[in-house]
Amino acid sequence: MENNVEILETEVLSNNWYTLLKVTYNYLKRDNTWQTQVREAYDRGNGAAILLYNTKKKTIILTKQFRLPTFINGNKNGMMIECCAGLLDKDHPEDCIKKEALEETGYQIKNAKKIFEAYMSPGAVTEILHFFIAEYDDSMKITEGGGLTQEQEDIEVIELNFEMAYDMIAKGDIKDAKTIMLLQHTKIHMFYS
Repeated sequence: MENNVEILETEVLSNNWYTLLKVTYNYLKRDNTWQTQVREAYDRGNGAAILLYNTKKKTIILTKQFRLPTFINGNKNGMMIECCAGLLDKDHPEDCIKKEALEETGYQIKNAKKIFEAYMSPGAVTEILHFFIAEYDDSMKITEGGGLTQEQEDIEVIELNFEMAYDMIAKGDIKDAKTIMLLQHTKIHMFYS
């Protein structure tokens, strides 16, 4: 269905950290009638995420950091266990994720393999996330990681046995969608039982 949307008005509600838009538009429904709708969309830019894995040790690298929205929504201490991720900031997705991996985990990744991309919350957020995997070994650890002070990051780097990490999904210890998706991909394609 092409030409099924006509933007009537776009209003910026907030442009503080990212951009929150209120959009009024006409939408052509499946029954060929037009309907005026109003929605808000949060534009935070596109991002990339990566799961670092070691096939010999059967381990992965994850991060742990405070996430305010989860705290507001009932996560007791606001801490989340996640894969490494970041916004593209106009970088190519692979360049971005290699930079983020070094900043957050301390591992200098040479080869990152893109496996897919996905909208993470298409009802409210414009972001497309590019998903990567990369093998790591101890020789690639060149800094402590932990994120950038100027970005107010305070990230703990965690190396876990893959099966232990995968079991953390069912236990509710890992609740981050991008991490769950990458762990499931890895389980199916690499560390299958």
